[in-house]
Amino acid sequence: DQQATYAQDIANALNKQGVRVVSDLRNEKISFKIREHTLQRVPYLFIVGDREIADKTVAVRSLSGEDKGAMSIEQCVQMLKEESRLLVQ
Repeated sequence: DQQATYAQDIANALNKQGVRVVSDLRNEKISFKIREHTLQRVPYLFIVGDREIADKTVAVRSLSGEDKGAMSIEQCVQMLKEESRLLVQ
């Protein structure tokens, strides 16, 4: 429940910044959800666990499977804006 609350707070913060977010709060193993969303070709997965809650960060994985590490919400928004800027050019 604590992780779900934090994940929803993260989703709300990203939505306020104009980022489209879908939360997966099902009671499934994290590895199952990562695999499922990777197969669905989700561009970025923001993963929240106890460590991320303690550090006030999210773990970020790209579509290619690259682990981008833990980032703050501000860093995530900056990364997404930079990538979208590069795609537009």
